[in-house]
Amino acid sequence: MTAMRPHTDGGLSRGLLLLMSAATGLAVAGNYFAQPLLDLIGRELGIGPSRAALLVTAAQAGYALGLILLVPLGDLVERRRLAVSLYAATAVFLLVSATATNGTVLLASTALTALTSVGAQVVVPFAATLAAPAERGRVVGTVMTGLMLGLLLARTASGALSGLGGWRTVYWVGAVLMALMAVLLRTFLPRLGGDGGRRSYLGLLRSTVAMFRYEPLLRWRAGICALSLASFSVLWTALTFLLVRPPYGWSESAIGLFGLVGAVGALTATVAGRLADRGWVQIVTGAGTVLLVASWAEIAAGERSPVWLLVGVIVLDLAHQAVLNSSQNVLYALRPEARNRINSAFMTSLFVGGAVGSALASVVWVHGGWTGVCVLGATLSAGTVVLWVLERITVKRAAPGIVRDLVRIPATTEGE
Repeated sequence: MTAMRPHTDGGLSRGLLLLMSAATGLAVAGNYFAQPLLDLIGRELGIGPSRAALLVTAAQAGYALGLILLVPLGDLVERRRLAVSLYAATAVFLLVSATATNGTVLLASTALTALTSVGAQVVVPFAATLAAPAERGRVVGTVMTGLMLGLLLARTASGALSGLGGWRTVYWVGAVLMALMAVLLRTFLPRLGGDGGRRSYLGLLRSTVAMFRYEPLLRWRAGICALSLASFSVLWTALTFLLVRPPYGWSESAIGLFGLVGAVGALTATVAGRLADRGWVQIVTGAGTVLLVASWAEIAAGERSPVWLLVGVIVLDLAHQAVLNSSQNVLYALRPEARNRINSAFMTSLFVGGAVGSALASVVWVHGGWTGVCVLGATLSAGTVVLWVLERITVKRAAPGIVRDLVRIPATTEGE
């Protein structure tokens, strides 16, 4: 059991780090269970395709609200209690989904599951806080690897479990695992934070928004990563359209398995974190943005070549992880007492970028095909290079490998 406890001299034990990584991946996975099952769900519950597709929208909307309304609470209340409460609530809502008798109940439970699944975004800054400064990049990279693996593998697991016992099976399994994770987090996470001061909840939300005004690095990194995730979303949204038509003509199950390729990129997050710990955080970001642009040349060639498509997807995923992890390393070093608010503002920006990328990909595919999609992805990726260069020009201060800005939110805003 001691292997699961934080080190007494600071830093995270390997066991606790792996637990937190698994927790983030499991939490976000529930938001993607329905995507490969929409047809099965629609037939059993007697709802049409358009209404079944609303399950995806409900998950997106619920997660966005959770990022804005719940994640900042980590700077106000005791963080272990917050994380455990959100995981337990997610288990309950997954149980409601597993027993849903109509589309309305499933739609509501899906939105609520997504709302509380932002417990993953409480665990990430929790890990950054527990980590020793010299290993923060590695720790954040490891936790984010778990999160991305949960996101990428959820559809594959959902399809496999539905084949064993119907579409409800994945929700039953997810509910049990989330309940177990809540117990494990309650047992092994230390108490952290919770003094809250005189800050009210509304003051906390205002302070979260104010982060964009008073933290220039947050603005730059939110912009860079929003464009990076938009490019990432363009690929994964349009990829299905490409793979179902000649020369590929793949089945839905084969397309789902292609998502496993993304796991290769996710596994590189720890490498980017280790490089950041060595003081190379800006180099990692810059290299990541350049690789994002370069990946679209291979992806474009992949219209008729599975080899080039495979290479392009791996490079793009690797580059996105490098940009994301290095940016988190920068931001979590800014204000230890405000990590949850910074994370809330940052991740909300990412979510908006991903949603815009998906929407643009669908439109561009209709009018420009795969070539148009690749031009769109490359353009968004080029935007990350531009923003990174502008950040380097405008932000001058640096501290042990991490670019800092010394502007701080006034005490009057903090204490609201």
